[in-house]
Amino acid sequence: MRSLSFFGSSLALIAAFNLLPFVVAQNHTNEESEAQITDPNLECTPYSYSPVTQALSQFPPLWTVASILPNDAAARNKYNSIQGQIPNISPKGTQPQSLTGDFGGFSYPSNDPDCWWTATHCTSPKATGIPADVAYVPEVPGTIGYGFDDGPNCGHNGFYDFLQSKNQTATMFYIGSNVMYVPLEAQRALADGHEICIPGLTDTLQVIKLVVGVTPTCWRVCIVKLLHDPPAKVRITQPPYGDVDDRIRAIAHALGLRNILWQYDSSDWQGNPNNTDANYQNFINIANGGAFSNVGTIFLAHELSNFTMSEAIKWYDGLTSAFKYLVPVGVALNITQPYVENGYTLPTFAQYVNGTHVGSIIGVGNSNGTGSSSGTMSGPTSTSSLAATASSSIQPN
Repeated sequence: MRSLSFFGSSLALIAAFNLLPFVVAQNHTNEESEAQITDPNLECTPYSYSPVTQALSQFPPLWTVASILPNDAAARNKYNSIQGQIPNISPKGTQPQSLTGDFGGFSYPSNDPDCWWTATHCTSPKATGIPADVAYVPEVPGTIGYGFDDGPNCGHNGFYDFLQSKNQTATMFYIGSNVMYVPLEAQRALADGHEICIPGLTDTLQVIKLVVGVTPTCWRVCIVKLLHDPPAKVRITQPPYGDVDDRIRAIAHALGLRNILWQYDSSDWQGNPNNTDANYQNFINIANGGAFSNVGTIFLAHELSNFTMSEAIKWYDGLTSAFKYLVPVGVALNITQPYVENGYTLPTFAQYVNGTHVGSIIGVGNSNGTGSSSGTMSGPTSTSSLAATASSSIQPN
């Protein structure tokens, strides 16, 4: 694996990003050439990508809580157009405390009128017209909805090469700011046949559309079980990032997004080898004990760093021994059109387990209207800044 993680070099990347129009790293000419880089230092060297540098000023500042820009009429118009679909539910807590998961002093009814996950772990909306959260995978028992959060990582070639060598695809939950920093790495996910989703409403759909050419229709919400806790103990691990109530569900639904809940957390993002290894082993033990004999599950791991990707490689064989199938979440749900745009497909679950692991990675044009609420707005800031303003104090990561 790579010796240089994306976040380990984040300060250098941030400093260099201001000079992007003038800093071009060797061999970062297109996705194909980037995917061939094996030198970890070269992989994480900042580089310029013209569509990003030209559009940068049209987006909210990177790594901040986004809001609608004053000149973004498309986002404001879109927000106005979906307001009638949003229940009259106040944001939870008080900012800025609530942005870091502090709901101290906030009073909320015990009957949970808003299906607020943090309060009761509710996954079936009480407001009408909103789909339930995807809290497990219904296909063949012993199946994992397999995916990785917080990518793309600048040094992920070794990890993606490993997945390719195993004929394994996954669901990649990409952060908009990361996509802006390392756009060619983001493009590799589509080229390799992975499913691209986003890890929260404040991560821009339009950034991924700009860089990769597709508009995702899925986002990561909450964490259900923490593996080093007793089986009966359930808690959210990154409040409020990924938190959700019926207000947020309605916004996501209006933007054409389905809510994906991870059920088991490796906690690899904490960077503790002993805890991470224990969590992987506990998850395997739970599987071997028959916990998934009637239904599949969803497992949380990360593309966050060299460590988290190395752990995924280390434990891959253990997971394949304990589970019948490891598949992208969309495949487990038999969602064959993962993006707003036509032509891009995922295989069905039956096709995947019979050896077809990559669908079509070449689109045929814009959508005919399905999911157009998230993909047809003009102006690159439209979706990210809209969703951030609408979600207020519940700010998914």
